[in-house]
Amino acid sequence: MSALSDQLVTFAILAYLVAMISHAVEYALGNARRRYVVAQPARELVGAAVGGSGGTITKAPDPAPQVTGVEGRPVGQARIAGLVAVGATVVAAALHLAALVTRGIAADRMPWGNMYEFVLTVTFVGVAGWLVVLAKRPSLRKLGLFLTLVMVLLVATAELVLYVPVVPLVPALNSYWFIIHVSTIVFSSGILLLGVVPAVAFLMRRGYEAGKRSFPYTLAKRLPAAAALERLTFVLHAFSFPVFTFAVIAGAIWAEAAWGRPWGWDPKETWAFISWVVYAGYLHARATPSVKRNVATWIAVVGFLTMLMNLFGVNIFFTGLHSYGGLS
Repeated sequence: MSALSDQLVTFAILAYLVAMISHAVEYALGNARRRYVVAQPARELVGAAVGGSGGTITKAPDPAPQVTGVEGRPVGQARIAGLVAVGATVVAAALHLAALVTRGIAADRMPWGNMYEFVLTVTFVGVAGWLVVLAKRPSLRKLGLFLTLVMVLLVATAELVLYVPVVPLVPALNSYWFIIHVSTIVFSSGILLLGVVPAVAFLMRRGYEAGKRSFPYTLAKRLPAAAALERLTFVLHAFSFPVFTFAVIAGAIWAEAAWGRPWGWDPKETWAFISWVVYAGYLHARATPSVKRNVATWIAVVGFLTMLMNLFGVNIFFTGLHSYGGLS
């Protein structure tokens, strides 16, 4: 089962790569337009008078032009590429889920015991959330280019850098709070991962709509409108923040039961608190009329950077009670 899980992760990465390339093709063909060949019929002169000193010639109305064919590259190609990208993303998500299930069966536990398994689970939650968003708002499909890019980078990093063989659960994690705390932190982290994609896309699109034509703003030319991206960013963060808050509280309760104190400013606890404060600041800024939407969105991006620090930086650069990353 462990070997099968590893193979499924590899195939999932390849499927995400196919989806990303297909989205890129759709993106590149986004400006393709149908060019119609229009036949203009010759004008006819009718109504010549008969008899008398002279005649009057009247012009009949021009017949309607007739479309005789289509030239150029049809926009249907872009739509087909987009549909292929969505199909590849669904296949990748199914392979991703199967890899997690087989990993859990091989370990005889939930597959959340180290950084490799944690990143795999968080990214799956992110892509599953994206498919739900896409089902409700198909007009946001072009955002899939950036989402699949994130999936390729993170899942490939997990496979190539963070991978560890299946090992038993660390004794300190052998508690029912493991399910409660880690499941909620995984779920909220996955939605926050999804939320940063429209946040960055909004900042790019907002700059493009404001007249900026330098890189990276030109990449946003074919993205959905800035207002739609900003609303999606807010909805995802407003949905995930209460879950993240509960996860932090559950972690404190678990720490009280395991270590005799609810909070000890352990590096991971500290960075979780920093992330919570930043995301609370984003929601407060978003609800304040005097704060510009792009300023509030930048706060959300900074919040995700603190989440990355908590996930990677704390496990790599610090040693604490939460050092279960599985890195040597």
